[in-house]
Parts: sequence; C-alpha cells; structure tokens
Amino acid sequence: MLALASALAIALPTAAVAAPAHADDVVSIGIPDWSGLDVTDYAGPIPAKAGTLMAQVPLSSSLTLPAAGSAYRVQFSSENQHGKMATSTGAVFLPKGKAPAGGWPVISWAHGTVGMADECTPSAHPRSDRDVTYLGHWLDQGYAVVAADYVGLGTPGVMAYLNGKTAAHSIVDITVAARQLQLPAEAELSKRWAIIGQSQGAAAALNGARYATEFSRGRGLDYRGVVATGIPANLENLYQLMGPAMPPVALPGSLNAYTAYILAGLNNTRPDLRLERVMTPLGKKRMSQGLATCYPVLKQQLAGDDVKTWFTAPLLSIPGLSEAMRQYMLTPYRGYDRPIFLGQGLRDVDVPAPSALSLYAQMKANNQPVTLHVYPEDDHSSAVLASMPDSTPWLARILR
Repeated sequence: MLALASALAIALPTAAVAAPAHADDVVSIGIPDWSGLDVTDYAGPIPAKAGTLMAQVPLSSSLTLPAAGSAYRVQFSSENQHGKMATSTGAVFLPKGKAPAGGWPVISWAHGTVGMADECTPSAHPRSDRDVTYLGHWLDQGYAVVAADYVGLGTPGVMAYLNGKTAAHSIVDITVAARQLQLPAEAELSKRWAIIGQSQGAAAALNGARYATEFSRGRGLDYRGVVATGIPANLENLYQLMGPAMPPVALPGSLNAYTAYILAGLNNTRPDLRLERVMTPLGKKRMSQGLATCYPVLKQQLAGDDVKTWFTAPLLSIPGLSEAMRQYMLTPYRGYDRPIFLGQGLRDVDVPAPSALSLYAQMKANNQPVTLHVYPEDDHSSAVLASMPDSTPWLARILR
C-alpha cells in the first residue's frame, strides 16, 4: 500500500524502478455484490451516536470466508473526516461452532489499499487469497472478525485515504455495532477485542489503537492491543516535499496510485488548501482518477508517470500545507494504553523498513508498550502471513 513515491523519487530512484512492488495482495474488482444492502446513495437518518447498528443482512455466500460459520454485511454510524456523523459499512464473520462462555473475542480487521470509489468496497467483493488465509486463521483460533470498509467506501462521501484517525472511528464503531447484531445465543460476542491491520490498514489500526479507549468509552468494550504490519509512518515529512523540482524518475504504477489517492483524500478533507492551484492539468486528472478508480486498474493506468509533471509549484508553497498533511497522515507514536505488535518485511518496497523502524524508535523513546518483529525475506504482502507464528501467541496472551 502506501505511496512512497516522494521518498523513493528523492532518496531511492534506482531501487524504486528496479524492485517489484507487491502492494496489498490481489484486490478483487468488478461489479459489487452488496448482499442486498446497497447504501451507496443512502439519504436516510443517521443516528447521532457513533457505533449504532443501522442494518444487518446475511453476507452473500460468494463473499464469506470458508472458515466462517456465519457472516453478515452491516451498516452503522461513524464520524467522517469532516467531523460529521456519517454512515459506514463492513462485514462480520463468526467462527464455526458454539461461542465459549462470555462470547467470541473480537478482532477488528483494518484493510489495506483497495481504492476510493464505491465499487472498490471490500465487503462487496471476495477477499484475496492472502486475506482468506489470514482472516480464516483468526476465525480458526476462535475469534470473531469484524471488517470495516471505512467511511465513504460504499456509502455517501469520499473515503479519506490514509487519514488514519477517521479510519480509526470506523474500526472502533464496527466493533461497537457488532455487539448489537441479532445473533443466536451460541454466537455471542465478547467485550474483549483487539485490532489487526496491514498497509493502509496498519496506519488505521494504530490510530484505532491510540484512540480505542477514548472512542469506545461507555460502550462496554475491553480493548486489549493491536497488530500492525507494513506500517506507513512519518511519510508526511516526505510527501510535503513533492513538486516540480523532484528528480525526473518514472515510478511503478503502484507508487503513483498511492500518491494520487493521498492527494485526492487530502484535497477532499482540506478543500481550503486548494491543492489544484499547484497542480498541472495532468496532476488534476490524476487526482480525479484516484477518486474514481480501484487500485488494480489505477496502478496500470499510472505506470511510468513522472510525478513531478503533476505540479506547477511545490506543495510547500501552499500556506499551512505542512501541518495539514501532518494532521491528515499522522501515525501516532505515543498515547497508547495497550500493547503494540509491529511486523515489517525487509524486502518491502511499498513501505520500506525505515518507515516502521523509525516509528518503533519513536515509540520506544516515548516508553510505549511496543514489540517489533522483522521478516528479512518478506515483502509488503508476504509479511502478513509470515508474522502469524509470532502474532498468534501474542494475541492469545493479550486476549485471554
């Protein structure tokens, strides 16, 4: 996931062109299957209280996980990037068999890059082979899995790509909403829960972890910790350097796609910045494509683009840009009240190791409860499954 376009263009141009990019595994695209719950144009009332369950339907059989005993598509209330109450969707997967005393512990899954258009909504498509294996593993371990789409994916509005704090609301709110589902007695959900995320979802997961206690206060939950792999962190310091003076390097389509998504999301969240004033007609077109195109298609469309041709002036020439980008993209390095598991593949070229390692150093310097695991032979996607032997006992320990 994650656009390291500016970082790579400034610091690692040769490696960026030569190395293959393995973003968020294979993302399904095509005609969305809304499981009978299409709320893309929802115009009804929205509850004032975040995490209120608004609708539930059985998830289409073609979209469920083989390891799930039952699955649902849900709609719930959640706060958007503009500080307004909005609506979000997601999927809930329950393990097979009867829940233990107290109910199934819950894992809130934060997905990686799929795109920003409604047709990219994860709960309306089959999961990738990697995610079928990964999420199925947690179901087999006896955890229910709730998987938010993030506000604006499959619902009115724009999904603010890489705005972790907004995604954090969806991560927490679907967990709150899941406990309101009409379920058989043997499928009860526990109040104990944790967060897991990859790539874009790692930033979302860490924001969710930082604010889990605050956002869920008074809702009867017991938050225990977070697992994050392929972590984008401190990249706002690089993105703000983008402009026409960047080295003339043609980057892989994956990195250019991430950049288009970030700029489109920031532009929607902070229209007062008027990013268009420093962008060429091509740059404006790329932002529009980011809003409308799912990741597998966009990375093909943008392969070979020279990002400096998107700009007429440096982003930093916009007053307030640096602080706005920091607030938009920040992955917190302090303020956590529960354990943190960071996993990083050293062959990752989408979010190279210095991103996660710098975050780990910041967390340690601020006395945060963090553990780091590195996987020397793994890239951005493969580190997800490679981390399971370490994260499985770690999660079992904090969720017991």
